[in-house]
Formats: sequence, structure tokens, C-alpha cells
Amino acid sequence: MELLISAGQVLTGPGGECIADGAVLVSGSAIAAVGTRNEVEEVAPEGVQRASFPQGTILPGLIDCHVHLAFDASPDPVGALREADDLSLLLGMAGRAQQLLAVGVTTARDLGDRGGLSVRLRDAIAAGVLHGPRILAATAPLTPPGGHCWFLGGEVAGQEAIRNRVRRNAEAGADVIKVMATGGGLTRGGPATWQSQFTTEELRLVVEEAHRTGLPVAAHAHGTDGIASAVAAGVNTVEHCTWMVDGGFEMRGDVVADLIAKEIHVCPAASPNWRRFAERFGKDRAEELFGQVRWMAEQGVRLVAGTDAGVPGAMFDGFVNGLELYEHLGFPRDRILDMATVEAARALGIDADTGQLVAGYRADLLVVDGDPLRDLQALRALRLVLAGGRLYSNGTDANW
Repeated sequence: MELLISAGQVLTGPGGECIADGAVLVSGSAIAAVGTRNEVEEVAPEGVQRASFPQGTILPGLIDCHVHLAFDASPDPVGALREADDLSLLLGMAGRAQQLLAVGVTTARDLGDRGGLSVRLRDAIAAGVLHGPRILAATAPLTPPGGHCWFLGGEVAGQEAIRNRVRRNAEAGADVIKVMATGGGLTRGGPATWQSQFTTEELRLVVEEAHRTGLPVAAHAHGTDGIASAVAAGVNTVEHCTWMVDGGFEMRGDVVADLIAKEIHVCPAASPNWRRFAERFGKDRAEELFGQVRWMAEQGVRLVAGTDAGVPGAMFDGFVNGLELYEHLGFPRDRILDMATVEAARALGIDADTGQLVAGYRADLLVVDGDPLRDLQALRALRLVLAGGRLYSNGTDANW
């Protein structure tokens, strides 16, 4: 497909960089040209299909750095997963992937599933069999016996088991290795959310083995000690990073300095349901937790957007809801958009082909009514979504 899309402005990124009266030429799965409308018109082939949005904005496709397609966002997603056979679970994951695409998410990093189903879904989408965003799959997260998300099949005990699980995940087609450095609230009877599940030495082993296979490591870490261990081990991203200790929170400046020095990205995985969290736990506790995110940003930590979609209340159509937390915290809108595009791509190691509108990059882009740099609500006014050059409209490819 060749398509020339023009709009009132093109948000090329980063830092809110825009081209007024701009256009993007798409050829197949890639961006062929970006520039002013006149510049792109000059290089467009004769008879190219066109779409014009004079009051709209073209911007890079959104990236959700933290989802769980195997979970259904119900009050008991673990129970639902354990009751489902692989076929019904895979069908549910496919539907949830389409929900992400329908709100403009063109890349999603799935950080834990059962049986490598995210790899099967990823490959079906890439082959054009199913609609959905580009998926980066973690397969089964590493966790100790009975640890957080043990039911996904990634239990390990001892160094050899750690090595074997990393290798098995890589052989199964994983794009990233996920390790549960601390406990989590989703696992009944498991370690407390703030408790460490692996030693620093064990996490280093995970990182070494993963990097040997060419894969990055994402560490689930709520507890301060677990965060410190993950950073010392050299993981690529820290997920949640809520600085919990027994009975409260403890933010450590030395660990933050190490995060920054090692250029480790943090994905707070802000639930689209964050307002309900504030209502449930009280304004003071919520502001304390949310304030940590502001504090990390002020220190210079590289933050990226993710929703933890799939856990209770974190719906797959709520990506913009999650971005609104950062607006609530006072982040400028250009930085918020970078967190969901160019900076997210950098964190995931895919910035050489997505996250910006650049000739030669994947044709991952959106068109929205209005200007998201002035009002994030514009992201809800979707007019067009392209993922890898495939045009998405109401659940099907549209013909132009």
C-alpha cells in the first residue's frame, strides 16, 4: 500500500518537534518521506492514495511498555487465566491486542504470559493473520518457587535453574527476559510486595545469561531493596519502582543516581484506573506514591509509559487515562508524548525503527483531531491508525 497522509501538523518528535502543514508518505510497511505537504507531494508517486486531515495531527504510534495480554483486567484475572485452556486464552489475548490497537497503541511489550502464547500471537500479527500492535514478548517471568506469578510457569531455584529458564525463554522466541525481583499484589500467599525474591548475585546471573543471548531484562521491583539489587545487576528496565519497605516507602538517592548513570529506564506502569486507586487508598497515600514518580522525573530518571493492562481494573483501552496521571503530576505534554513514543522505543531497544516519524522507519503512526501538545484529549479523537503499514479501522483493515 502507498498512502500520502497530510495534516495540519506532523509531530515528528522528540521534544514536541512539529512540521506545520505536513505530510507523511507510506510505502508498504515503512515511512517513505516526512516533511511539509509540498515537499512530500513532490516525491509521491502519481496516483498515490491520499488522506487529508487539515485540522489534525500526525504523530508516532503509541507504545505501551507494560501489558499482560493473558490477564483480562477482571477482579480475578489469575482465576480466569487458570481456568482457561490455551486456545480460549489465546483468543482472549488476540481480542485484547485489538483493543490496544484501537486506541492507538502500535507497539506493546507483554511482560508475562503462560506457555509462550504471546509469541504465537506476536507471530500471527506480524504475518498479517491477525490485527494488533507489534508485540515484544517476555514469555514466562522468572520467579522463585511459590513466588510472584509462579502460575505462569517460570519458577526457578538455584543458579542452574536460572540459566536454563533464561535459555528456554530465549529458545521459545522471547524478545525480553522478565524477572520478578520482588513480590507482588496479584499473587495470593506469595511474598509481600516489598520483599526481595532474588539476591543481587542471582539477578546478575539473569542479566548475564539474558545479555549473552542478546535479550534485555525487565525487572518487576516494588521493594526498595529489590530495586537496588536490580539496578546493581544492570537490568535494562525497572517496572513499577515504588520504593516500598515494610510499613511504608524509602526512596534512595544513591540508587537513583545509579539508575541515571546506567541509563536504566523506569516504567511506573501507571494503571489507567489510577483515580480509583486514589479514592480507595486515600488522597495522602496516593499522593505519596504518585509523588515518587514526580521525584524520579525531577532527578533525571528516564521514565516511560506503560499501563500494566490486564491486572484488576487496568483495561486495555485506557492508555490515555494512564498518560493523564503524568499531566496530573505536572509533566509537560511534550515529555508525556515522548514517554509514550521515542523514549519508550529507546527503552525497549527498538528506537532504530519506531518511536519517531522518520523516513525508513516502520509505518507506525496515528492521526488525531486537534493538537495533543495543547490537550492530551486529542489522543482520544483518533482518525487513523497505521501499525507496520497496515491500516486499522473499526477492527479491520480499511481499503483506500
